[in-house]
Amino acid sequence: MNQKVLLNSKEVNIILNRLACQLIEKHLDFSDTILIGIQPRGTFLAKRLKEILENEYQIPNIALGYLDITFFRDDFRRANKSLEANKTQIDFLVENKKVIFIDDVLYTGRSIRAALTAIQSFGRPSGIELLTLIDRRFSRDLPIQPDYRGRQVDAINGEKVKVCWVEQDGEDGVYLETN
Repeated sequence: MNQKVLLNSKEVNIILNRLACQLIEKHLDFSDTILIGIQPRGTFLAKRLKEILENEYQIPNIALGYLDITFFRDDFRRANKSLEANKTQIDFLVENKKVIFIDDVLYTGRSIRAALTAIQSFGRPSGIELLTLIDRRFSRDLPIQPDYRGRQVDAINGEKVKVCWVEQDGEDGVYLETN
């Protein structure tokens, strides 16, 4: 398997800070805004953004939750292997709040469709936005686009985008893998 570096650690950090600034421009003090990391890999990005917003830009009390979409996916019963659910952790009201879904890679749009369905269990948000580190263009099955994106990537013919986080993988980086 061949691997090409799309983003190194320094570039990931620059993009995270840019995304945090874009969020501040739109949401200011985050009093009516909540961050929701899509389990499992969107949680790393969501935590990092919250830390940057609180530590670098002194925005206190940002609500952060994690949403498991396993049983809301349209391919849930089609998998050959049994799926393993993650933990949903939303301990605040979603009703009338601006929700920002955060995920590492936007590919077909099916995960976000599942998240749109799953969040309804926690109330009716006043609006929903999407932030992704990587936007894989030209691969959507559904008409879903990010409001905030770190980098657009054109991956074709079985190429895979792999996002690594220091918390889980020992390094920050984004790679394009080919067979």
